[in-house]
Amino acid sequence: MFLQIDQVDVRYPGQPRPAVQGAALGLRAGDIGVLIGPSGCGKTTLLRAVAGLERVSAGAIRLAGETVSSPRLHLPPEQRRVGMVFQDYALFPHLDVGRNVAFGLRHLPAAERTQRVAEVLRLVDLAGSERRFPHELSGGQQQRVALARAMAPNPRLLLLDEPFSNLDVDLRERLAQELRGILKAAQATALFVTHDQLEAFAIGDAIGVMHEGRLQQWDDAYSLYHRPATRFVAEFIGHGVFVPARIVATERGAQVETPLGGLMNLTDCPLPGAYPQDACDLLLRADDIVHDDDAPVKARIVRKAFRGSEFLYTLQLNSGEIVMAHVPSHHNHKLDEWIGIRPEVDHVVTFPPRGG
Repeated sequence: MFLQIDQVDVRYPGQPRPAVQGAALGLRAGDIGVLIGPSGCGKTTLLRAVAGLERVSAGAIRLAGETVSSPRLHLPPEQRRVGMVFQDYALFPHLDVGRNVAFGLRHLPAAERTQRVAEVLRLVDLAGSERRFPHELSGGQQQRVALARAMAPNPRLLLLDEPFSNLDVDLRERLAQELRGILKAAQATALFVTHDQLEAFAIGDAIGVMHEGRLQQWDDAYSLYHRPATRFVAEFIGHGVFVPARIVATERGAQVETPLGGLMNLTDCPLPGAYPQDACDLLLRADDIVHDDDAPVKARIVRKAFRGSEFLYTLQLNSGEIVMAHVPSHHNHKLDEWIGIRPEVDHVVTFPPRGG
């Protein structure tokens, strides 16, 4: 692994617990890793520790096999050969684009410096903009200048701390896809911090979900969504809810009894006896529930969110349980209306009952 984080703790003086505790992940050369989680979960602190801006109190951080952080060793940021893009881009307003990008290239002869600036500006699709000033650029263009400046010295690792947080939602999603293309074209290894799942899915080869200082799971997007390792990951990623369920044996195999009826022929289904009294909590994603007017199970619409091509309906069953469903937007039902639904589940995600 090019970047190896091994059981790292980061502790601030006077705090009752570490800001980061037991973090462990590996990132291959040329891959893009993403740290995601709610505010205050420790993702930016871990990024800063990789950059050398925070010291670790336990564990170790290695870059290309070289230990750069441990309780006994702390390589300064300027010796780690990492580039960093901040939330506010930190461009120098009094310098034009060319001089902003060249800021970390002062060790090069003038001709080589000019050539490298032109190379990275072409890479971020801003060729010929050397003489423009930051205030003359859009937010997305400023973000790409900041990226070009970070890439110009050929760092071993790029670190990006919520670089799209100041941009509007539509622009962020498009730039996230552009950023992945730029980093892949440059064969760059990068670690990216965001709180936005769509950004994480658009950019990341590997994604880490953090909660209360702990890295809950480090995996690809598909596995985070379909095979969450913890209840927090299951609830944080995607739209879904837990409903009470029981796993029982039948002549045709294991069946999961749910408020929407029995489910069979499932992958990843625990065996009967896996939980005390066979009781568990079953995760039902919005895409596990299908709107079907002829279905025997009915549910009341308690909330609806228009998403263009679809609605996200929050539904309440007769039993009081809440489920969610993506429904094509031409099915424009009213709040409090009852509609038919049926489960369409091919694999299950279960956890012990909350409090059990």
